[in-house]
Amino acid sequence: MGLSRVPSLRITEGNISMYNQTVIIDYGVGNVGSIVNILKRIGIPSSEIAVSQTAKDVAVARRIILPGVGAFDTAIRELKREGLFDAIQESVTGKGTPILGICLGMQLMTKRSEEGVLQGFSFFDAITRKFPMKSNDYPLPHMGWNTVALKKNDPLVAGLIDPARFYFVHSFYVECNSDKDILMETEYGKSFSSAISKGNIVGVQFHPEKSHRFGVSLLKNFVEKY
Repeated sequence: MGLSRVPSLRITEGNISMYNQTVIIDYGVGNVGSIVNILKRIGIPSSEIAVSQTAKDVAVARRIILPGVGAFDTAIRELKREGLFDAIQESVTGKGTPILGICLGMQLMTKRSEEGVLQGFSFFDAITRKFPMKSNDYPLPHMGWNTVALKKNDPLVAGLIDPARFYFVHSFYVECNSDKDILMETEYGKSFSSAISKGNIVGVQFHPEKSHRFGVSLLKNFVEKY
């Protein structure tokens, strides 16, 4: 896939459960380094951040961040090849471990994507669809800054101004079957869910690690309130 993995930041084997560990899943389809830098910027010690490719680290994580860019099916295959798909499923649905999906990571939380044939995590009753328009007014991918409208209260958006602005890069969007799952909406030729939430599970279509103070606030909320 042409994406290099950052060196592991895991602490010494056997000690990971001693810390309030945030595990960032590194499965070759996301820029995890930028997320690590933001977490350090908001004061999270390196000892509490783990960039990991192993199911055992997911199993003891205090919270999980699932980034991602690229194709839906490719990401699912990589997660399953590494044994991470089942580990995430068990931690999130079995143990209630908080998880934040970013960009493709949010789309993987749906049942499936129009882009492929493989099944997603199905954390939400939702489908990932491709934007229908291709015009000079709304070129694909949807790339750049855009505003979000908050649709409900959630710890993830505590203290966030409304409307806030985030940085997007995507050609597919999430369509929820339940309005209760929609945390934020954004307009780009049509209204789409730019963030979703349900209990311990949250996903954002934008890139908080590229969204300056808005992204810093959101990631800080996830680490401190989940």
